[in-house]
Amino acid sequence: MAILDKINEANDIKRIDPSDYEGLAAEIREFIMNHVSRTGGHLASNLGAVELTMALHLCLQFPEDKLIWDVGHQSYTHKILTGRKAGFDNLRQFKGMSGFPKTYESRADCFDTGHSSTSLSAAYGFARARDLKKSDETIVAVIGDGALSGGMAFEALNNIGQLKSNLIIILNDNKMSISENVGGMSKYLNKIRVGDRYNEFKGDVEQAILSIPRIGYPLAKTVKRSKDSIKQLLVPGMLFEDMGITYVGPVDGHDVSLLVDTIEMAKTKKRPILIHVVSKKGKGYRIAEKYPQHFHGVEPFHIETGKAIKKKEVATYTDVFSKKLVALAAEHEDLVAVTAAMPDGTGLTAFAKEYPKRFFDVGIAEEHGVTFAAGMAAAGLHPVVAVYSSFLQRAYDQILHDVCLQNLPVIFAVDRSGLVGADGDTHQGIFDISYLSHIPNMTVMAPKNRYEMSRMLEFAVQYRGPIAIKYPRGSAYYELKEHQAPIELGKSEVIYSGKKVALICVGKMMEEGVKVYRRLEEEGHSITLVNARFIKPLDEEGIRRLAKSHDALVTVEDNVYQGGYGQMVAAFLRKQDIKCRITTLAVEDRFVEHGSVPELTHMLGIDADGIYKAVTAYLKKNRKS
Repeated sequence: MAILDKINEANDIKRIDPSDYEGLAAEIREFIMNHVSRTGGHLASNLGAVELTMALHLCLQFPEDKLIWDVGHQSYTHKILTGRKAGFDNLRQFKGMSGFPKTYESRADCFDTGHSSTSLSAAYGFARARDLKKSDETIVAVIGDGALSGGMAFEALNNIGQLKSNLIIILNDNKMSISENVGGMSKYLNKIRVGDRYNEFKGDVEQAILSIPRIGYPLAKTVKRSKDSIKQLLVPGMLFEDMGITYVGPVDGHDVSLLVDTIEMAKTKKRPILIHVVSKKGKGYRIAEKYPQHFHGVEPFHIETGKAIKKKEVATYTDVFSKKLVALAAEHEDLVAVTAAMPDGTGLTAFAKEYPKRFFDVGIAEEHGVTFAAGMAAAGLHPVVAVYSSFLQRAYDQILHDVCLQNLPVIFAVDRSGLVGADGDTHQGIFDISYLSHIPNMTVMAPKNRYEMSRMLEFAVQYRGPIAIKYPRGSAYYELKEHQAPIELGKSEVIYSGKKVALICVGKMMEEGVKVYRRLEEEGHSITLVNARFIKPLDEEGIRRLAKSHDALVTVEDNVYQGGYGQMVAAFLRKQDIKCRITTLAVEDRFVEHGSVPELTHMLGIDADGIYKAVTAYLKKNRKS
């Protein structure tokens, strides 16, 4: 890769001859495909943003200028152009390079991102700080058309329009977020994408009017005075113009020279400018262009076919949820489903196909989605909100005030709960027990395996209040099928009865607990293994019995300790003045980096080895008893 070899640190691209831009773009795409096919990662979004990123690097000076990526999963070209090519060998691997912008990785990353619709607010903050400090750096925010549907983006635009200094917004419009975009903003941008209608019309009209003898000039002045009225009818982007933000575009997102000229022009303006860039998600890789939603985030794959290298062996929890929800919908006509721009990721595509009138995709707007569900529940329907754990936390206020305060029957299907792996700290679902369980009226459950997942959904559909089922990413555990005690509100399940130590596992942690139980059994020890099932309400009577009949309790969860299940159990024992030793295994007070789930659980001490160590510590103390 002769051209790409010349780029080894930030700003090196400025030394590339313009005649080589097309070749450089091709090399970058090949580099990204080769590495992502081996490590996995976000592919289609990065392939679509290559020329745009090149143009930004040609116009900006790093690290002095500031570039803020919304979400950030499309920042691979930015990383390549800032001296991080070598990091792609370990992209998204444990202790390797993140798939998102990280300030600890490079001074060219000025702001950590990972969730949608945040870049405009951050950029506005950078701009206000620049103006107060009287510095002159250029500040650019890149936001996708899907992210622009998020309420936070509109809140930021409302403020940015008041700015009297330069701020450049790049609207990277590829008609997609993770899935196809929906809603009014998507329709609005569809109308704009037709091209330069207004600019062409404006030039033709002005020339025609000026050419009229004697009255041409005064008539042109009159027309100019009423240009805002004409704009309202014809100009693309008037939504932004009316907010005080100059709109430019649409611009071809794959024409480097045109992008450079447009960005350089925008840098000269003492006001906020929005450049509407139209790009193609997955560009340069035919299969990704055809199926961009399938190549948003990928596991390692064969470039020739686009098929995953690792074959799917067993159904995931998302698969189990998807199939069961469709079956339940046939029995319950009031059941409706809501997603925030992720029908594929949350498993609602099958529901949408089977019951299109009962399916609602609200776009990237979790807050709106939850309150929308609350409205339907208040009107007599039974909504299921399917959302990733790390994204549901964005709607905390709506869960509390709009759902739980009114005790409305909304089911929260909390996907990707616990450790999710390669997406890293912005996506780990390790806070949901804490932010859900302390809200009055909320019930929180976690299934031990695929069979219990289905039965918990059955329970939730019959339940008449707010209820959340939290389940992990990946293959659904299929062991312990024979253990299917009836699900009763607030009741845990004893899997194996033993002595001395009771090991209580939450959800996915049961897989590790079973390994520990079997290992100890081989060593001649018999402990009690308990499936927590209900995080809230806590099985107080069950915990009381366990505490009185065992020397110690060990709780295990893939949630942070603060506000977690183990802390709730310990608090209950103290409140009841029950004398029983307890060890809580959970995520300590930290954010968790990217890596495989087994690597992360081992690092955190909540895998089978960590649990074994905690349990045997008690067994050794009581060896003679």
